[in-house]
Amino acid sequence: MTLPNIVVDIGYIVASILFIMGIKMLGKPQTARRGNMVSAFGMLIAVVITLLVGGLSYTWIIVGLLIGSAIGAIVAKVVKMTSMPEMVALFNGFGGIASLLVGWAEFQSSPDMTLFTAVAILFAVLIGGVAFSGSMIAWGKLSETMSGKPFLFAGQQIVNGLIVIGIVVSGVLFAIDTTAPVAYTYFMIFAALSLILGVMGVIPIGGGDMPVVISLLNSYSGLAACAAGFIILNNVLIVSGALVGASGIILTSIMCKAMNRSLTNVLFSGFGAAPAASAGKIEGEAKPVSAEDAYYILEAARSVAFVPGYGMAVAQAQHAVRELGELLENNGAEVRYVIHPVAGRMPGHMNVLLAEANVPYDQLAEMDDVNPIMDTVDVCMVIGANDVVNPDARENEGSPIYGMPIINADFARTVIILKRSLGSGFAGIPNPLFFKENTRMLFGDAKQSLSSLVAEFKEE
Repeated sequence: MTLPNIVVDIGYIVASILFIMGIKMLGKPQTARRGNMVSAFGMLIAVVITLLVGGLSYTWIIVGLLIGSAIGAIVAKVVKMTSMPEMVALFNGFGGIASLLVGWAEFQSSPDMTLFTAVAILFAVLIGGVAFSGSMIAWGKLSETMSGKPFLFAGQQIVNGLIVIGIVVSGVLFAIDTTAPVAYTYFMIFAALSLILGVMGVIPIGGGDMPVVISLLNSYSGLAACAAGFIILNNVLIVSGALVGASGIILTSIMCKAMNRSLTNVLFSGFGAAPAASAGKIEGEAKPVSAEDAYYILEAARSVAFVPGYGMAVAQAQHAVRELGELLENNGAEVRYVIHPVAGRMPGHMNVLLAEANVPYDQLAEMDDVNPIMDTVDVCMVIGANDVVNPDARENEGSPIYGMPIINADFARTVIILKRSLGSGFAGIPNPLFFKENTRMLFGDAKQSLSSLVAEFKEE
């Protein structure tokens, strides 16, 4: 079917506007779900118009939409919330490999191209390849299919440098004459090295830095899509790719700031490869508390701050947290949920979990808003969080996280930590908060512990 150019242009403009509106709405918890739907509708418009322009019949478009929607619905139902970071990593990778394949297909169909198109193809293949293979490694680390520790070896930077040189050389030779008999060889070398670069770029990054990596790879997939848009001259792909690329870079910058680290440090420091020397020995003794005793502490509290972490996701305890929060409110306590920007294994991980449990949006608080008044909080409940409440970030200059902004949970009058053990977090760093005088450890599965507290309140 042939659509008039004016219809195509208007459709793409509408889709682009919906993308922008959706991203803006995603910036606030109250409108995030609606923003997701707005963006999805914009993408539906863009896909349908593109397929119609490409000559596909309505029948095939409907069949494709039904199959894709079915796959998406099944994945959304089957994938657990704890596995959401891995799924995001896979989505980033799929976006990258799609852009790489677009560049490959364009070269195969039109080898006689302008220099601009050749450069656009190289960008799509390079960024798409890095996004795909890097995302697969990120998926492996997040799913614990492979070790989350950084993989470092002697001469690693030299090897990476040689790979980059190989990419530059093969790319230049390809762009000089895309119709030459050896151009295809140069192209395949370029693509293979791009995939290898993605692997080499992510393996030296520790699991504790995966939220930043996911955000960065998301940006890469957007930039690759933008480059693919220039290849096939598709305006809406250029716009959507640029939006994803820019928003991913901004989010990456925000998360690096939240850890007080540069992007270069995240990518190349090998954080977590080996225990860092500590400036002081952790002293003190952990003080276990029973659910009954924890109930008495909470029952007397007038203000309670929940600090969620990945342990809450593993235990699927978000609904129990919300129920306990409601009971505390009914008991006259002021309740907040304090979320660190890099809590969990992906950007916004804790926000998603709490939203799923229907926690009131106005109770979600940022670290910078609560830290100044943390000393007025009667009880701070840390649920499966570790590194984001580690006082070493303030007090221990020998700690690898020294200088990282944290939630000052230890400033609260009483701290109750829900954990299975005294083990370190994903970054592999011991936490002296466990041994503070005002800290009590409620050992066990977070969901069961919270359910016990809920039962204590209901028996009141």
